[in-house]
Amino acid sequence: MAIHSQQRDRIASGNGFIAALDQSGGSTPKALKLYGIEESEYAGDAEMFALVHAMRERIVSSPAFNGERVFGAILFERTMDDKFGGKDAVAYLWEDKGVVPFLKIDKGLEDEADGVQRLKPIPGLSGLLARAKAKGVFGTKERSVIKQNNAKGIADVLDQQFELGQQVLDAGLVPIIEPEVDINAADKAAIEVELKQGLLARLDKVDPATPVILKLTLPSVDGYFRELVDHPSVLKVVALSGGYSRDDANAKLAKNPGVVASFSRALSEGLSAKQSDEEFNAALDASIESIYRASIA
Repeated sequence: MAIHSQQRDRIASGNGFIAALDQSGGSTPKALKLYGIEESEYAGDAEMFALVHAMRERIVSSPAFNGERVFGAILFERTMDDKFGGKDAVAYLWEDKGVVPFLKIDKGLEDEADGVQRLKPIPGLSGLLARAKAKGVFGTKERSVIKQNNAKGIADVLDQQFELGQQVLDAGLVPIIEPEVDINAADKAAIEVELKQGLLARLDKVDPATPVILKLTLPSVDGYFRELVDHPSVLKVVALSGGYSRDDANAKLAKNPGVVASFSRALSEGLSAKQSDEEFNAALDASIESIYRASIA
């Protein structure tokens, strides 16, 4: 069986979750601070990215991190081009860990308009997708943000997401479509009604032979995304932690059958550069186990 088919089957039928290891330039200082490394401890982007890569390498090389509980991992472009344990990062994840590799392709967000933040343009996209596929990447991730219940804004975000998703599908990869809803939005539940209707309308136009993955904010109403989970054009619905603590995110996730985690900050919560390997591996194991249990609940 071709690797892409093996990876697709792993995601479709496998228990577990997707680790989001894709912090980019803007979110890296915050990620390092949570990891116990202050901005005063490095100078310039090169040192900053070296430190965050060391953090990611420590996570993926830990015995706690493997395909039995973590079935996918999202990488930043710089990480895709780097190495884990002296081996190409993408190959290491799949061949050594049994973890399906994804790539964050978005270049950040536009300023807010119509209650949403659309994706910035992605120059050189076709070349990036071809390079990712050649390396063995399975799919991509692209994140927009919805802050208000504005029908035009939500439609604009979804149109952009699905247009980009089609480009990804045409390149032979699987898109993770991510229209995040701000957890602090005053009308979050109303946004989710509009969002689900918009998603279902667009999913009906997606060929079930080439399904997409949805990455969504945990809903205000438990089980609200069941129709999306069951849709023939959806390979998987995954949830972002969105600023919730790990305990809160896990508790909410467990009330949404069929949805699994794709956590970033909640995954690395409690990990520190100052921990011994034994302490670090124990903390990571506890984090992964809790997220895994919530994902299969």
